[in-house]
Amino acid sequence: MKLTPHGTREIVLASLIAVAGAVGIALLAALHSPWWLILLAVPLPVWLWVLWFFRDPHRNIPDGEGLFVAPADGRVADITPLGPDSELGCDGVRVGIFMSVFNVHVNRMPCDARVEEVTHNDGAFLDARDPQAIERNESATVRLTYTVDGQIWPIVVRQVAGLVARRIITVAAPGAEFKRGQRFGMIKFGSRLELLVPDSLGGEVLVQPGQRTVAGETVLVRMATERADHAGG
Repeated sequence: MKLTPHGTREIVLASLIAVAGAVGIALLAALHSPWWLILLAVPLPVWLWVLWFFRDPHRNIPDGEGLFVAPADGRVADITPLGPDSELGCDGVRVGIFMSVFNVHVNRMPCDARVEEVTHNDGAFLDARDPQAIERNESATVRLTYTVDGQIWPIVVRQVAGLVARRIITVAAPGAEFKRGQRFGMIKFGSRLELLVPDSLGGEVLVQPGQRTVAGETVLVRMATERADHAGG
């Protein structure tokens, strides 16, 4: 099982706790104390869960022009029309994905794009399912440009912290070029990811609220057929 390097600190800490627990178990067992069974039930499951949380499985990135894939594992929480005052600066749509602590938390780029700006905003740590969390919680906004046949569209990906999530990692930097499905960061321990695309792209949203998503694989939005065909030709 491949693990993300973003979890090195937590994995090392969990491993030290597991080792300390194993020593305690051995001592209690040697003393014929029944408490070793209780001690066994704590560090080992925690260690296994930490390893599971920081897993980074391979993903099969779909081919084809004009496809915008999910930036995160989870479930579609909402699909919201946006006005010109949104982070896009124009009319568009936002697809929000809620990630529980059991989902893979490695975040992936929705499309081939160039990073224009990354903005980190301090904020609260409300439950990511709370409607107010979208505006009030700590977040990182990654502004991208998506280019097709010389025409440029703004795309935005937002990482939003949750009730348990306390650290947003964004390795994308202005000027960097990313491919669809490429890793660009993660949020530790439960959170929300958002994909914002402009209406001018002519995109069709292919998911529904409640639908499960797989980062890098599930297609959230597909560009209008005539645009995609023109881009591919």
